Amino acid sequence: MTVRDLPAMPAISMRSGLGSEICPSALGRWQADIRAASDDTTENTISILGVIGADFFGDGVTARRIAGALRAIGDREVVVNINSPGGDFMEGLAIYNLLRDHKQKVTVKVLGMAASAASIISMAGDRIEVPRAGFLMIHNTWVMAVGDRNDLHDIADVLQSFDKASADVYA
Repeated sequence: MTVRDLPAMPAISMRSGLGSEICPSALGRWQADIRAASDDTTENTISILGVIGADFFGDGVTARRIAGALRAIGDREVVVNINSPGGDFMEGLAIYNLLRDHKQKVTVKVLGMAASAASIISMAGDRIEVPRAGFLMIHNTWVMAVGDRNDLHDIADVLQSFDKASADVYA
């Protein structure tokens, strides 16, 4: 098949009253100087909105990104907004430790949910705010594993040490 064999796109006419031109009366009311309010807190806010750790597509919240944000914030208080289903336990621990090492006050605000690895991160706050309609989801660490009984036994031991580390963070 060639491009010439593809069917032609039918011509579509716009319905009357529809168009892409901006109404002159709307342009007359436009006020370019009106902007969303900004204050000093927006410059020291880190938003963790999504999966913890890099995903298949390269998205996700990583310790590298948080470290860069903390460097940019410098020696000031920081606000961390969280809405995350969790993700990579080790990446969550690294982010937790970065926030705990920050020299100034860290305020964590759970916007909706801080689940799994995100709940670990939320514990890094000197102040932790969870609204009535907000959730923390805490569970034992888990993993998908393949191997013989010896491998799986070793993995169980590793998971037990992760659970102990998590319990220490939550305590």
